[in-house]
Parts: sequence; structure tokens; C-alpha cells
Amino acid sequence: MVEIIRNFFKMYIHVKVTAGAKKESLKIKSEDHFEIFVKEKAERNMANTRVLELVAKHLKVPVKKVRIVNGHHHPSKLLVID
Repeated sequence: MVEIIRNFFKMYIHVKVTAGAKKESLKIKSEDHFEIFVKEKAERNMANTRVLELVAKHLKVPVKKVRIVNGHHHPSKLLVID
């Protein structure tokens, strides 16, 4: 029953990304605001892919459940978790 109810809700997260950092980290600013540093450069979607992987790992959901809604080419992004 809990799994069925969980599937109806979507969670939105605001993320500020710094690409090309020396060290990867995920800082939680609030419940729905994260600050993420990734080693990948902001080229060929590499940094975005790594951001999705880190958020999915942190929230313990599959990567395919996390997607970028807004901000594909911008450091500030809006993610949705299905």
C-alpha cells in the first residue's frame, strides 16, 4: 500500500551545480535545495549525468527516476523525482 501511494507523488529539488570541481560533494542546503560539486566538465552532458547519479544515490532511487526539468544549460537546475 505504501509503495502505491509513493508512486503518485513527485518530488522537486532545486540544485546549484559547480562543474569541474576538484572534489565531488553534495551539500544539503534545505529539504529541497542542494549544492553539488562534480568533477566532470559542463560538456557533452557529462556534468548533468553525474548530477543525476549523485542525487539518485543520495535519495536511494534508480537514476531513471530522476530527471532535469529546467536548467539543462545553466548551473541552477530543477530536478523531479518520480
